[in-house]
Amino acid sequence: MNIVAQGKPKTMEGAITDVIYRACLLLDDQKFMEWLDLCAPEFSYRITTYSPEIRRQMTWYEQDTAGLKGMIEMLPKHNTDHGRLTRHVTVYTVDVGSLQGEASAVSSFACYRTMVDGINAHIDSGETQLFLIGRYYDRFTLGKHGPRFLERNVVLDTRRLDKGSHYPI
Repeated sequence: MNIVAQGKPKTMEGAITDVIYRACLLLDDQKFMEWLDLCAPEFSYRITTYSPEIRRQMTWYEQDTAGLKGMIEMLPKHNTDHGRLTRHVTVYTVDVGSLQGEASAVSSFACYRTMVDGINAHIDSGETQLFLIGRYYDRFTLGKHGPRFLERNVVLDTRRLDKGSHYPI
């Protein structure tokens, strides 16, 4: 299936890759409501990780679209270090056609944080650190307006998060 984006024909795989990258740009710019516009109304968001200490999969956060909107509206009231998060994503696989009208993708990501202030603002300011790494396991619904996120499972390798970790990853 071909779609047209910005005057050029694209494959559905290309359109899905584009929407994953666009989502990262919106999250980096803290345009969280615009990020939600890339999602279907029945979108489900989850952050999980595996704990070798307890030998169990853990769900750290789980929310639907309405819950995410509420959380995003509360972000200005949260205590944060105001550091900028920057995501670097590589899309590994895009699978179109296994389910009618749906697709899936697996991406690896690294999220960096550039400090604005912190424990020692005069020392930490401007420093960039690796904040967390993991993978996105995404499902999409395919419609006439292109792919929309149906589900995102953020599977973290990093299991120690600092303040500021309440932002959507």
